[in-house]
Amino acid sequence: MSSLSNAHPLAHHFDDVAQQRRAVSLGMWAFLVNEIMFFGGLFGTYTVYRLLYPHAFHDGSHHLDITLGAFNTGVLIASSLTMALAVWSAERGMRRALVGWLVATLVLGAVFVGVKGIEYHDKWAHHLVPGRHFQWPGPDGQHVQIFYSLYFAMTGFHALHMLVGFGLLAWLIIDAYRGRFGPAYWAPVEMVGLYWHFVDIVWIFLFPLLYLIGRH
Repeated sequence: MSSLSNAHPLAHHFDDVAQQRRAVSLGMWAFLVNEIMFFGGLFGTYTVYRLLYPHAFHDGSHHLDITLGAFNTGVLIASSLTMALAVWSAERGMRRALVGWLVATLVLGAVFVGVKGIEYHDKWAHHLVPGRHFQWPGPDGQHVQIFYSLYFAMTGFHALHMLVGFGLLAWLIIDAYRGRFGPAYWAPVEMVGLYWHFVDIVWIFLFPLLYLIGRH
């Protein structure tokens, strides 16, 4: 087992490492609160329109692939576990384990985005992408298009956050391989972990809201 270094870069405007870690944590939580408000607006908009057009939203959700959605939910839950294990490894100075768990998290995230791409392609093939080519056989086509507009907006922004997470994970993997993180300094791994868990939690709400409500 290879150990990580005990280096702990201290920015000049902090008195000590503990103060720096508290400031970093506060900044990340402030960012996550901002993200909660952003997604909260999307969730609120979805709720209002679902109450206005329940039948159209019910019909639209039945064209989503619940099997792929459930599979992706399991994938993201697994990625939260691997991310937590990465933080645990960083705290204990286990370099190889840290790199391995970060790579596993990245791979699971890539699987999620790949499956979501399959779902998007299916909607494109069946003309369910909002716009001039949108087609719906029933009488509520205009209202179903609202459902799919919100579906693509909510899952699209979530996927964008996943892509940002990929960049952060790639950065951590490189620095972890170089031995930058150790028992005295693992704040970046912890902060990226918080971000990743937040993205996973957003999907935990998206999945039942888009795929499950109204099914019998």
